[in-house]
Amino acid sequence: MQKLALICAVLAAMLLSQAMGAVGPAIVVLNPQNWQGGHEPAGWELKVSHGRPDFSQCLDANVPCLRLKSVEASFGLEYAADIDPNQTGHLTWSWKVTQLPQRGDFRHAATDDQAAQVLVAFADRRVLSYIWDSNAPKGTMEPASSLPFVHIYAIVCESGASDAGRWIAEDRDVAADYERAFGKSPSHIKGLRIQINSQHTASIAESYFREITFRGTAR
Repeated sequence: MQKLALICAVLAAMLLSQAMGAVGPAIVVLNPQNWQGGHEPAGWELKVSHGRPDFSQCLDANVPCLRLKSVEASFGLEYAADIDPNQTGHLTWSWKVTQLPQRGDFRHAATDDQAAQVLVAFADRRVLSYIWDSNAPKGTMEPASSLPFVHIYAIVCESGASDAGRWIAEDRDVAADYERAFGKSPSHIKGLRIQINSQHTASIAESYFREITFRGTAR
């Protein structure tokens, strides 16, 4: 009996190890299920550029989520991190847009509004901006407007209102996107930002987010 129990324990450990290897390590940076609302999620900090921020906890089909709404405003939630993209370089998240800034288009400074962005900041002051744009075609990848001494590269993951009101799951190989954008291997990831803005187009935007996770392999 003892020998049988030992064999079972070894097999269980092997199966668990294989399962973990298949999925790879994971770093959850946003988990709305553990957030009580009424303030920023744990580890996140509110950053306001313009207007009044409006964010809250929500439930969609009984699944907790984070809701952002911009009325001619620009704000985001920021998370400090220290993540090696060569180890956990797959960024996964789910988002939904219910209202787009109709004239929004990141390719022009006067219309640079998006209902939803996920920005990944690196130690070398370079940033990847994954966006749901109103008009720029899905798959567009090009430098975006830059802050002083900061290089931002935009990647349009979703575009327009054809999928508005639907949850869309994303999985990005951050290391590969960084190399494609900047022509070299990435430095450590130092932060993440969820952003919404509609001040340039004097309009309203609304979006929702579920869990955001860095993973060792694709989901």
